[in-house]
Amino acid sequence: MDWIVLLPPIAAIVLALWTKEVYLSLFAGLWIGTTILVGGNPIHGMRELVEQLVLVFQDAGNTRIVFFCLLVGGLMALVQASGGVTGFVEWAQRRGWGQTRRGAELLAWVVGLIVFVESSITCLVVGAVSRPFFDKLKIPREKLAFYCDSTSAPVCMTLPLNGWGAYILGLLAAQGITAGAVGLLVSGLLFNFYSWFAILFALGVALFGWRFGSMKAAETRALETGQLTRPGSTPLVAEEIAELEPVEGSPRQARDLLIPLGAMVLMIFVGLYITGDGDMMAGSGSTSVLWAVGTAIFVASILYLIPRNGRRVMTPMEASALVLKGSAGLVGVTVLIVFAFALGQVSRALEMGPYVVSLVGDGVPTWWIPALVFVVTSFISFTLGSSWTAFAILLPIALPLATGLNLPEALMLGAVLSGGVWGDHASPLSDTSIISSMSAACDHVDHVRTQMPYAFAIGGVAFAAYLVAGLVV
Repeated sequence: MDWIVLLPPIAAIVLALWTKEVYLSLFAGLWIGTTILVGGNPIHGMRELVEQLVLVFQDAGNTRIVFFCLLVGGLMALVQASGGVTGFVEWAQRRGWGQTRRGAELLAWVVGLIVFVESSITCLVVGAVSRPFFDKLKIPREKLAFYCDSTSAPVCMTLPLNGWGAYILGLLAAQGITAGAVGLLVSGLLFNFYSWFAILFALGVALFGWRFGSMKAAETRALETGQLTRPGSTPLVAEEIAELEPVEGSPRQARDLLIPLGAMVLMIFVGLYITGDGDMMAGSGSTSVLWAVGTAIFVASILYLIPRNGRRVMTPMEASALVLKGSAGLVGVTVLIVFAFALGQVSRALEMGPYVVSLVGDGVPTWWIPALVFVVTSFISFTLGSSWTAFAILLPIALPLATGLNLPEALMLGAVLSGGVWGDHASPLSDTSIISSMSAACDHVDHVRTQMPYAFAIGGVAFAAYLVAGLVV
């Protein structure tokens, strides 16, 4: 009955895709998991469920992400009410940006490449900058969420001057690899096939309009009916926040959006530098993103309170009320994040990751090993909703395996990184997927259903690439 440890995350994912009720599905998966954890008694399982929700906040990184989501709502409300979003759209259109569907989608892709410092911030900036263009051109919110997601974890793992790189270097150090660790990481990035293919695929979608599966249906709906979200869907951002109008008399200037966002991105670098004691590659990503969004709210508030032509954009009372209103509009996101974190905790307590690894038998041809490592890491990341946990489980196995089988360590490292990113990209339990849905003001299940065919297609190509690499490298 060891297989039963797979049941909680799989049940949650299948129920979410089948019923489109993501909250109830995660709750059900969590209850199943805690019931297994306490020996099969559902009453005791419910009590353990409550304890697991509380335990989420014992992890400082989890708590920072929860507060980040709440503060993002306040920032979104501030910049929209200031007229900054409207002003940016008008400013960009005067320069010919984002006037066509291809142009708007390319803008989202480019912004995602530029803001590579932290996956959550990438999602937020891509959504804030691109959503007005997508809405005007009747591009569905599901597609915006795809761009947010495709330029977050994949970009951060190919340009790891951020918390991602610091985390991988820490795992390498734990394996006794210190001298040459940076060189191994850089070499491994060359074999990080899924991340590269995901970024290039997103570019192809923007340039050539590639679309299939549920995404094609979503685009047809938006074009023919003007409905940017599925009728009956539940976007992760309350409608009154997503559609918030500028306050009366606001100047509608692009700087009211760009200055707070610029301060937020800059603060990421500062935060990584400070938390890493002068080494950005050793900094804390979760701490930095929380500092960054807090700084953005502070800068925006000061900016909007400074009189222009004898009038403020908003009063202190209005700014405070908007921050609280925006945070309240994202309570649903924070509940989803907490449930996802708790489900991940339970799956780790059930030792699901080591069980999956144990299923890989002996006698597998050596040239299959990199592709197999990619698949196993992908599955663990997908079911746990955490690439970082998958990295921590597989790296201590993959690197010694590379040495024992005379395979390049860089190839095996790349396979682990690719698998982790695939899970982050495809899983409804992943925090980057949830934040992508939030940033696009999209229903989370709709985002997952439309993106999953793309993720599996790219993953299939990456799997084939690892088979070839196992033969020729």
